[in-house]
Amino acid sequence: MSGVSRVHVDDDGVFAASRGEVILDVLFDERRIWSFWLHRDGEPRDGGHLVAWPTALHRFLQGSTRVALVEHVSGTVVHEGEVTLGEAPAGTRIAVESPEGKPLGLDKSNRLAQTFDTRSEEHVAPLLDSIEEVLDALRRAGVEAFPAYGTLLGAVRGGKLIGHDSDADLGYVSEHSHPADVARESFRLQRRLARMGYPITRYSGGAFKVDVVEGDGSVRGLDVFGGFLSQGHLILMGEIRTPFEREWIFPLGTTTLEGRTLPAPADTDRFLAATYGPSWRVPDPAFHFGTPRSTHRRLNGWFRGTRVHREDWDRAWSQAHRNREPDGGPHAFARWVRRREPEATQVVDVGCGRGSDALWFAREGVPALGLDYAPKGYEAVAETAAAEAVPAAYHAMNLLELRQALGWGARLAHDPQPRRVLTARHVVEATNRTGRAHLWRLARMALAGGGRLYLELLLPGPHGAGFAAKKLLSPVPPDLVAAELEARGARVVHRKEKTVGGPDGRRICRMVVEWQA
Repeated sequence: MSGVSRVHVDDDGVFAASRGEVILDVLFDERRIWSFWLHRDGEPRDGGHLVAWPTALHRFLQGSTRVALVEHVSGTVVHEGEVTLGEAPAGTRIAVESPEGKPLGLDKSNRLAQTFDTRSEEHVAPLLDSIEEVLDALRRAGVEAFPAYGTLLGAVRGGKLIGHDSDADLGYVSEHSHPADVARESFRLQRRLARMGYPITRYSGGAFKVDVVEGDGSVRGLDVFGGFLSQGHLILMGEIRTPFEREWIFPLGTTTLEGRTLPAPADTDRFLAATYGPSWRVPDPAFHFGTPRSTHRRLNGWFRGTRVHREDWDRAWSQAHRNREPDGGPHAFARWVRRREPEATQVVDVGCGRGSDALWFAREGVPALGLDYAPKGYEAVAETAAAEAVPAAYHAMNLLELRQALGWGARLAHDPQPRRVLTARHVVEATNRTGRAHLWRLARMALAGGGRLYLELLLPGPHGAGFAAKKLLSPVPPDLVAAELEARGARVVHRKEKTVGGPDGRRICRMVVEWQA
């Protein structure tokens, strides 16, 4: 018998009472949308717990649906009934779907995704093909890789992809034992896969994502996590540091996933216990990794530190696209640069965001290059530029990675332009000291053949607080910026502060910077 009682579903969330902890699935019209732990995720209230709707679901909760609450482990239906949420017109059915009509659900990280329980064998076949292909490529590159995390869990526990999961995971344990060597090896593996034609997104010095196109055109992430053995411990990006023996991994054995035989650690029981704890055999779609702080700090120090605010930016741009926010044309900053540089031969917009300024320059006949940390921002405008065949190109670049700043600096230096212009609008405040240092180095290299760097930065003050919060900015004093530039051989040839947006608007500072030839 189920111990869940007094269930109520409304605009606030799901309320239920249970003496013991329980994992519950929420189904809309017979399709799983969300899962949670009642006590862990809920707020105690009136003798029970209220679990608020996740933020990612809010935009869908307008209309009616048949809600079922099901105990995940036992499959017991503890509540079922028609519910109307929000203020949509009568007859509106709630549909948690993408703009293209593809079914979405929340994965264990409460991110909206096309979970595997909504995919057919035909849809996921290219992903399975890619798992085999990438495993083989990694083996030929010198590492013995295997399915890891949820992919290994699904294979060992049931021979299938886990229904509530949304990506696939691979792992490998390097022969190296020093983090620097492990990171160098990870970048080497990335280059090999990139040469095979796979788009790659790097997570850290020890992990990256391979984009795989499924049968219906959906893009699925195949994560590759590097690991190594050190001082009697297994370290595996991004959550594991635990006492472990080499013979529990090597020589690799096998497991079966969706009818395909794949490599696996020698002792999968021990490996999965190290990943998910001793209860790994019990399904848990709301599992949270309880990474010890000491492990988190070690992995940050060794491999991370290059993805500051990346998830926030991706979320912000995704929200903007969902809300169909208009392009809005160029910023006043871009028009100001154009007036000052009528003979510009190229514009490089560092931190281009949505990409509208680079597109405007290209439409004006000035070749433009947009570089940004979060490709989700410029995707739509890049498609517009390609359709119009204007001279605008967009690429991902992370100022927190010196190799990327040097790489783009070298490319631009090898294509000298007498009137090249670099622009960086609110980039200084969006990164940290390391990012600024890399920006100055990139600019110095790119402008070796001539040209100027144009900056716009937000000044501290109450009227700019809302803008700073929305844009994830931390204002930096202009004097500090000028001092950093001058220490790197630059000269600030123009500096002016002004108010934008009316008398109660925010205060900004604009700078024009040159390097001596």
